[in-house]
Amino acid sequence: MSLSVSLFLAARAVQRGNRWTFLLTVAIIALVFVNLVFLPSIILGVIEIFDRQSVDYTYGDLVIEPRENNLYIDDVTCLTHRVDRVPGVAGTSPRIQVGATIAYRGTSLATSVVGFKPSDEQEVTQIASRVVDGEFLSDGDRGQVLLGTLLAGNEDETKDKIDSLGGVQVGDTVTVTFGNGVTRDLRVKGIIETQAVGVDAQAYVTMQEIEEVYGLSDQASQVLVRLVEPGTEAEMKVTLLSYGVQEEVKTFREKAQGFVKDAIGSFDIINAISTLVSLIIAIVVIFIIIFINTVNKRKQIGILKAIGIERQVIINSYVAQVAFIALLGTAAGLALTAALFLYLTANPLVFPGGEVRPVVGAGVIARSILGLFAVSLVAGYVPAWLTTREEILDAIRG
Repeated sequence: MSLSVSLFLAARAVQRGNRWTFLLTVAIIALVFVNLVFLPSIILGVIEIFDRQSVDYTYGDLVIEPRENNLYIDDVTCLTHRVDRVPGVAGTSPRIQVGATIAYRGTSLATSVVGFKPSDEQEVTQIASRVVDGEFLSDGDRGQVLLGTLLAGNEDETKDKIDSLGGVQVGDTVTVTFGNGVTRDLRVKGIIETQAVGVDAQAYVTMQEIEEVYGLSDQASQVLVRLVEPGTEAEMKVTLLSYGVQEEVKTFREKAQGFVKDAIGSFDIINAISTLVSLIIAIVVIFIIIFINTVNKRKQIGILKAIGIERQVIINSYVAQVAFIALLGTAAGLALTAALFLYLTANPLVFPGGEVRPVVGAGVIARSILGLFAVSLVAGYVPAWLTTREEILDAIRG
């Protein structure tokens, strides 16, 4: 009975209240909801693009590295044959990464040079599909190099995002001085653009080129592993170890966690501040509106108490009003969020790592709804509780 009376009083208050104030409050709640959902969704989008770039261009799903205190993996052919036979492995690509200085027309830059077998690399990464000029390397290539677009640069240096060689073109020759002092003139066979800064700032040659320069044979500084089923990295890491792989095995997240962890940590701080400010705004707005509403209706509240309606029933009526406002605000916020996400999916935000589209997480939506309802109910309850404490006669007299 008391609940029905509270709902009746709430309905009458909404019907007779100021319509513009009501709509403005709903709009504020809707915008608060959008703010609560938007930034976490962008963070999830950033994490997704980092993960995708790590797998597609840098590490594969798993990375096998030399044992402790070893510079290279020895007998790498035997290792890759063993790994390739493991169920769930789609391919492997041994790599050797070394430091070098690349010079072109008086400009020189220190960078990394990565050596791999092109046919193996195409089974593991997507670098071959990101050639924007020229061709990808072939297994038999000698004296050829593949440059990232950031390393190659532009003739107009104002267009470069980082230091570059100043506009190297396919067919040009660059001078590469390796870490051991060996110098070679290499012809640029192709230029790649992956939008992953680290990948686009490197140079790539065949494994044989690196082996000749450093006098290596059947060795690698790491082996990238591509899995048939994405998302099974942890399980497959254990599987590889059980198949006798004695080298260190890491998932792509373990390899990239330093950079990604720092970036996501910064985003989380910004998100926490934004969430706190949004909820405070919601609390203040609802508190002020309900407080003014109850103060203006002191006489009505006194009369209701005088005819026998319990104080808690009156308080509940204001809480019901707030719940209704929060419900409409959340519904409007969901509609605005859906429209915004549709737009950003078609027109993604551009970050240094590439295009970022918002990723909607069910947990984020649920937390935002629960958080918004919780602060709204508290903000509605407190002013109603404060006002209804007044004595009946004092309230009626105003």
